[in-house]
Amino acid sequence: MASSLVLYQSWVENLAKSANLSSDSFVVGLTSSTYTPSASTHSTISDITNEFSGSGYSRQAIGSVTFSRSGAVVTLDGADVVFTASGGSIIARYFFIFDDTVSGDPLVGYGLLDTAPADVTVTTGNTLTLAWNASGITTNTIV
Repeated sequence: MASSLVLYQSWVENLAKSANLSSDSFVVGLTSSTYTPSASTHSTISDITNEFSGSGYSRQAIGSVTFSRSGAVVTLDGADVVFTASGGSIIARYFFIFDDTVSGDPLVGYGLLDTAPADVTVTTGNTLTLAWNASGITTNTIV
């Protein structure tokens, strides 16, 4: 991972109301550099603009999702996600995660693919792997 996950502020409310980290499906998408993330105002997939399209791109489900708690620390983790370019290059700057199970597809978080920040280009036949941090996709302390 190039950058850590920034949680959308509305995600905390979704956790309390309707999300189930143990059974929900989480999906990752990519956007171009013209997307301007807003942790404070974006809340659902409909707030995502300039999602990449073409060149074999499709959103990818996060497999093997786990949720754990140790004391005041909660961790969401899952399998790494792979995007494969075909018929052209995938050019993206941000990734975003949303909960595909809850109505409205609430956003979980976003991050930069390259902390410069710069676009990441994946040419035809090559892959972009989002390798989550060894300590999880996101680890948070409950206060």
